[in-house]
Amino acid sequence: MIAFLVYILALAVILALWEIQIEGKNGWAEKLPCWRIEKGWIVRVMGGRPFTGYHWRLESLLLGSLIGIMVVEDFLWFIFNPHYGLKKFKKGEIWWHKNWWGPVPDFLLPALILACILIYSGRTSL
Repeated sequence: MIAFLVYILALAVILALWEIQIEGKNGWAEKLPCWRIEKGWIVRVMGGRPFTGYHWRLESLLLGSLIGIMVVEDFLWFIFNPHYGLKKFKKGEIWWHKNWWGPVPDFLLPALILACILIYSGRTSL
């Protein structure tokens, strides 16, 4: 658990330093050329700060990456697991995956599509 927390802290440090390079002294994307919503319920949810395209894109990229990692990791678990392998990655061989869409469990394709959409939405943050 300590190693995981150190990893999370390291990621937070990297992201903070990255964002400093992008925003400089002007926090909350004040001077960045992005869309912003400055009125309405979403501003209240954001604590009175505008909802900006810059911040959405960063969160979109991170969330899409997390979902993508989870999907790929789940598939690789079967590939690398000596009790399964690619030959047993099919309906009827894995009791906890009851519903399949063709050659993959039913959750895998929608999750992968969502990950791609989120990463694509956040691509200009790179």
